[in-house]
Amino acid sequence: MAPEGIMTNQPSSPPQPPKLSVPAEVAMGEYSNFVSIAHNYSEVVLDFGRTLPGRQDIPVVARLMMTPFQARQLLRALTHNLQMYEQTFGPIQEPPTPRSPDGGPTKSTN
Repeated sequence: MAPEGIMTNQPSSPPQPPKLSVPAEVAMGEYSNFVSIAHNYSEVVLDFGRTLPGRQDIPVVARLMMTPFQARQLLRALTHNLQMYEQTFGPIQEPPTPRSPDGGPTKSTN
């Protein structure tokens, strides 16, 4: 070992990426077909829910909170992964527009 303050020519090993540890109670995941996003200056909140036909309520199955910077990184990672998905499996198709009983498009409730 070199004395303090003296440089050596020994290569340093590259930093190891962190390993994910998934607890058993999280490993199965939660299915979500809805997300509500809220934000303030310092955080972004994503409430993931499961909506079912005929129900007015949407139970939240997971809530994620992160900084706006982390949300930007998530957006970048999702964009990249969806591009890779579409290169492998083709474009993701939008679902057909629901029709009302009179044959016209349904009205949005948003």
